[in-house]
Amino acid sequence: MGQEGEQVKALLPEFERRHPDIRVRVQQIPWSAAHEKLLTAYAGDAMPDLFQLGNTWIPEFVALRAVEPLDARLQAWPQAALNDFFPGIFATNRLDGQTYALPWYVDTRLFFYRTDLLAAAGWAEPPATWEEWVQVMARIKALAGPERHAILLPINEWQLPVILALQRGATLLRDRDQYGNFQEPRFREAFSFYLSLFEQGLAPPVGNTQMANLYQEFANGAFAVYVSGPWNIGEFGRRLPAAVQPHWNTAPLPNFADSSPQKGLTTPALRATPPCQGGEQDCRTVGASLAGGASLALSRTSPRREAAWMLLEFLAEPEQQARFYQLTGDLPARQSAWADPALAGNRYAQAFRRQLQNVRATPAIPEWERIASKLAYHAERAIRRQVTVDEALAALDRDVDRILEKRRWLLSRGAPPSSANEGSAR
Repeated sequence: MGQEGEQVKALLPEFERRHPDIRVRVQQIPWSAAHEKLLTAYAGDAMPDLFQLGNTWIPEFVALRAVEPLDARLQAWPQAALNDFFPGIFATNRLDGQTYALPWYVDTRLFFYRTDLLAAAGWAEPPATWEEWVQVMARIKALAGPERHAILLPINEWQLPVILALQRGATLLRDRDQYGNFQEPRFREAFSFYLSLFEQGLAPPVGNTQMANLYQEFANGAFAVYVSGPWNIGEFGRRLPAAVQPHWNTAPLPNFADSSPQKGLTTPALRATPPCQGGEQDCRTVGASLAGGASLALSRTSPRREAAWMLLEFLAEPEQQARFYQLTGDLPARQSAWADPALAGNRYAQAFRRQLQNVRATPAIPEWERIASKLAYHAERAIRRQVTVDEALAALDRDVDRILEKRRWLLSRGAPPSSANEGSAR
């Protein structure tokens, strides 16, 4: 999908040199059309032999029985190779005890911030807790004046409310992912904190489309902090003026002051994600973020699964992942690939490496994208004070319960969780 479909072609001559009897044909499709095209291909029994999936799509394609399990093939891998993947990312590729895909590149969200504006507010280094960040953002806002803000949190995005909830140990869903659990106290606490950033005037109530030029506004000091992903390392490097280039950096998300590294990790609505892997210091100071990225999967009905598996193994090699980073800027899923000088010398990427040691997955159900859309909708209504916190969360639970109605019906008839929504996305 997207630029990956173009840049991966540069890796293939080496693969074909190693396997002269195999030829690879790449089909490049835009991300905006990818989901529908894959579903159409599945319905028409025309799936690619090997295909890319956003890792939140994996449960849906597992439910459709479109994906070949990989565990039997992975038994030939040394354990060290499997452990080389970021654990929280690898967990998003496993469902009901089976591995259905391998991470290709990783994605998560953290802070992009103006170092000079933080310094002017009295902080030489980014704070370690949300409570301290609120203090420094209040100072930034006071220095900037009424027309500027401390942080940009586009109100059409659902990610930060979910991140905050996961940091507080909220479960998001309950009863085998059959019902929404958004009125539960821990989610309500996180949601209220998120809204308070707008209520205090630290964040403007605007969406992405309302920003004329995000990079220009960041350079002008319209906001000092932005929650975003690794794709913006390159964008900031290209789009910010030379005078601002020395004055921005990245930082892992903070924790809440009373957070425990183990809080909420065994809740049933979350995939079996390992605890923070970054050492005691990082586990205290790095708050959890989302486990994102793209994975590679084999079609269950492909007549060329052996050749496709060879290609998947090739693309998963640390050397190929390091080269793919050089071509695209996509961060490698294999930790050993980060020793490549292009990454090891990138100060902006190092914060992502720390953050990737503490990531969590969203609920492993096909309906998650629809649920996330509803979450963003009700959060925006609350931000705009069209409804109260309690009204927003009650409405969100009602909408999510309706979305999950078919799941409850199938589970009540004995369908296993991984197949309870088979066919629902066709």
